[in-house]
Amino acid sequence: MSFESLLFQAVNGLASASGLFLVAAGLSIIFGVTRIVNMAHGSFYMLGLYLAVTLAPRLGEAIGGPLGFWGGILGAALVTAALGALVEIVLLRRIYAAPELYQLLATFALLLIINDAALYLWGPEDILGPRAPGLSGSIEFLGRRLPQYDIFLALIGPIILIVLHTILLRTRFGRLVRAATQDREMVAALGINEAWLFTAVFALGTGIAGLGGALQMAREPANLALDLSVLGDAFVVVVVGGMGSIHGAYLAALLVAEVKALCTALGMVEVAGHAFNMSRLTLVAEFLVMAVVLVLRPHGLFGRPQPLVARHGEIAVPLVPLGRQGRFIVLAVLVIFAGVPLFGTFASYAPVLALDMVIAALFAASLHLLMGPGGLASFGHAAYFGLGAYGTAYAATVLGLPTPLAFAAGMATAAAGALLFGWFCVRLEGVYFAMLTLAFAQIVWSIVHQWEEVTGGSNGLFGVWPDAPFDTANGLYLAALAITLAGIFLIRRLAFSPFGLALRAGRDSRMRAEASGIAVEKVRWLAFAIAGTLCGAAGGLFAFAKGSISPEAISVGRSIDGLVMVLLGGVHSLMGPLIGAGGLTLLQDMVMRESTYWRALLGLLILIVVMLFPAGIAGGLRQVRRAA
Repeated sequence: MSFESLLFQAVNGLASASGLFLVAAGLSIIFGVTRIVNMAHGSFYMLGLYLAVTLAPRLGEAIGGPLGFWGGILGAALVTAALGALVEIVLLRRIYAAPELYQLLATFALLLIINDAALYLWGPEDILGPRAPGLSGSIEFLGRRLPQYDIFLALIGPIILIVLHTILLRTRFGRLVRAATQDREMVAALGINEAWLFTAVFALGTGIAGLGGALQMAREPANLALDLSVLGDAFVVVVVGGMGSIHGAYLAALLVAEVKALCTALGMVEVAGHAFNMSRLTLVAEFLVMAVVLVLRPHGLFGRPQPLVARHGEIAVPLVPLGRQGRFIVLAVLVIFAGVPLFGTFASYAPVLALDMVIAALFAASLHLLMGPGGLASFGHAAYFGLGAYGTAYAATVLGLPTPLAFAAGMATAAAGALLFGWFCVRLEGVYFAMLTLAFAQIVWSIVHQWEEVTGGSNGLFGVWPDAPFDTANGLYLAALAITLAGIFLIRRLAFSPFGLALRAGRDSRMRAEASGIAVEKVRWLAFAIAGTLCGAAGGLFAFAKGSISPEAISVGRSIDGLVMVLLGGVHSLMGPLIGAGGLTLLQDMVMRESTYWRALLGLLILIVVMLFPAGIAGGLRQVRRAA
């Protein structure tokens, strides 16, 4: 690989860095002021691109010349900013008092709604935009052709950075934004109209994201997969740079883009006598960068560590054992689920749906051990679900182990992954913990996706069928029900044990817990390992239930499903994840069969639950029972 080739790829990577910076800068500004982890931020980027490819041709026909193209980009950014302001006023302003995780759930519901709205307005096909007038050619650089529009994009990033820096440093609005980033309560105490400040910030952030999407019009088509793909990259850039740091976001975008460009330039390399295609790392390069940065600098490149103080706000309601009425309801539900094989005689789909619900319940309960008693929101819990599934499938199909041993092998694989990754993750807090779990999950996904000799690559592993007596629908269901009940019983015992009390002490006030002699990191590491092992059990059951396993089991969507289950049911109740798992599984099954636009319907239902029950369904039921 010549130096000229590396330099060319480095220059080419500057254009990608500008696109990453624009979407990440808006997300960083919004989080810095509102403290909302906006899961719908990638949707505004996607809308910006869709609006641009729609407006530019029409404006070109109306006014002609280059004004149509650039007017389409400007119009898309302005419309996206207006939509962002509308969303903040209509939706987010009503849930600022809700716990932060439920704000995250509301924005995820918004992501689903916007995605289906785009599907309704523009259809499922990719839409190409016009080329940039005057910038559609290329120039020769180091013996290769470099697109003129890429050069333009490479310059746009620093220009926007300078403009944002000037606004934040020289204007009254910028001073208010910086003050709110440092201390929102003090800003409100000084008489600043906090509501309109939040609206302006959200409009600015979403407008920048829309501009970033619109500027990609000449480079890539508008498509419905952009929202989640861009969202992951934006989170990576914001976290690597340091939450709330605009300069850090640009440098992180530059770092990520250049690492990807370097991987592309290196191509095939020889490592210890084995040929390896470095370009494969572009699938996961940003997450590798994030993992390395967070391990070395837990608050990102330019992030500031938060002072170690006691937790503010309302402390979670203490966990209490079930009363007589609660035990009666649980017993009735157990009888119903135990009798599912009998229902199969006249409702053949019942055992299949019940099996999905049981597996989802174990998945959600294992995540809840971290999120509820531990106060640790994992964005990458699907990694252990996938490790358990692949470990089970490999042991059953390749090694030929009997079903119980194959299942145990899957749990052991998940436990090993949880012990390894958890050792790094539990040293972090808040969003940084969540994003490091996501980074490790994406690394696992990349390995599974590309290690074809072991995992089957994108096709996965097939023929994962259990032995007798688990080879029938009823036999596998009853075994899954027994394993799930054992896992839930273990979690419940742990929650009320001294270990569970220590875990909750670290959640409510790490400083006080450590002053009391509790080794918070060790307690969290053990909880992480237990949660990962039980999640692996759910993955092993999933592999046997479906008869195959593919990289989809470790996707970001699977981790998000787990978060939704826990939050929907209620994070401060041991019954919450079970209610959420059953409810979400039923909703997905019923809504997906009823409409093409099932995502929007599911999103609306989630929004209704968040608005009516800010503490989840279990929390809402508790409030109703107290009021009665």
